[in-house]
Amino acid sequence: MNKISIIVESILAAGVAALFILFFTYNPWAKKSANAEVEAQGDLLPIAVVNTDSILTHYTLAVESSDKLQSQYEESMVKLDTKAKAFQKEYETFQQDVLNFQKKVEAGAFLSRERAESEQSRLQKKEQQLAAKQQDLENLRQQLSADFMNQQAALTQQLQDSVQAYLRELNADGHYHLILNDAVLMNKVAGYDITDEVVEGLNARYAK
Repeated sequence: MNKISIIVESILAAGVAALFILFFTYNPWAKKSANAEVEAQGDLLPIAVVNTDSILTHYTLAVESSDKLQSQYEESMVKLDTKAKAFQKEYETFQQDVLNFQKKVEAGAFLSRERAESEQSRLQKKEQQLAAKQQDLENLRQQLSADFMNQQAALTQQLQDSVQAYLRELNADGHYHLILNDAVLMNKVAGYDITDEVVEGLNARYAK
């Protein structure tokens, strides 16, 4: 279960990490003086930093969506496992039938050649049916995996769109020229991190 969660979070993190390398050059819709950003924060440059790991941990949309996706995947795997166990039991029964057939042939236990051929034909058809079922199980496993990956991609895109929309809303006045994911920074300087503000704003908007 933890492994699935880690997979989901890692993919979401990758998507959001790319999102936050955003360049907000001068906003043509904003009306402010040339030095407004300096006046607002003293010597701080018009740059903001966001911790994407913190967003994934505290953004309600990310948490709920990840939990839902994980739950759906686990339910699908349980159903697949049930089908696989039923197939395994049926296959073991078939193997025993084949073994019994071979013993009867060797012992000459069949009353006629026709009875032996009829049983052999039945076993051959059963073998073909089992091969088809095995292929169906493999196809289902691949489909579940593909669906999971597609859902992860859709969730990543949903999260990207949500966060990007909020950042543009937050930066409507063009105050920040650059918003970075702190994972790309070699050195961090106090005063630029707006993660808490972003998380609070995202959750407030999501709760509406």
